[in-house]
Amino acid sequence: MTDSYAVFGNPIHHSKSPAIHAAFAAQTGQTLSYQAILAPIDDFSGSVTAFFAAGGMGANVTVPFKEQAFQLCDELSQEAETAAAVNTLIKLDDGRIRGDNTDGYGLVADLSRYLTLKDKKVLLLGAGGAARGCLLSLLAAGVGHIDIYNRTYSKAEVLAAIAPQQLQALRRNELHEGYDLIINSTSASLHGELPDIPVTVVANHSYCYDMMYSAHTTAFNRWAAEQGAAKILDGLGMLVGQAARSFYLWRGVMPKVEPVLESLRQELKGEAS
Repeated sequence: MTDSYAVFGNPIHHSKSPAIHAAFAAQTGQTLSYQAILAPIDDFSGSVTAFFAAGGMGANVTVPFKEQAFQLCDELSQEAETAAAVNTLIKLDDGRIRGDNTDGYGLVADLSRYLTLKDKKVLLLGAGGAARGCLLSLLAAGVGHIDIYNRTYSKAEVLAAIAPQQLQALRRNELHEGYDLIINSTSASLHGELPDIPVTVVANHSYCYDMMYSAHTTAFNRWAAEQGAAKILDGLGMLVGQAARSFYLWRGVMPKVEPVLESLRQELKGEAS
């Protein structure tokens, strides 16, 4: 029987994960099936349990179920534990489910293609699951300091407590000028909105990264370009990078990200024109 994998979400019709994992399988000579499953909002656990009971080997989890997936696991990676969210489920030989979070890996792998993260001064916008999921990986990559800004200050404080020496929650009027790297982990761009931050956080050496992506430049990246940012990047590379890490955790072989990313980028360009 072909090894079976899936991605769970709601909505899920837009997911690029099946295409990404099909490309990884072809590239690495692996035989597997990968499907998108629409889980009911009120019965994610039932959906996942049924999938594994039917012989499923592993799964990805996307919005809005990452926190529920965390609750479902028998054991967790350090990344998943810190994030309190899981995007990768792995069925172990004894039938137990291990949870991992590969979002931070995907982000750092993508960023590292463009800049050296060591000692960089970083501003992280947002304090939700996406922000929490990437903190450990950013710190492990050797960034110098991360300021966290969130509309609700107390949520940023909770995140900063993970590593108080290197993380700091700031209010809007406390934000510094000219960060080396600004990461937008909020979903504001999906609604064409911007985080409420002063233009002075961007300088001509700043790299600005929006975890969201679309056929057109995201609202945040348009704004960053207008402020003279050195480079703007979207989250498509993070998406493919986190998928590659999931694939590796399941199959023990690391696929090449670049060809798959390039083909998705061309697809998006086609949608934009």
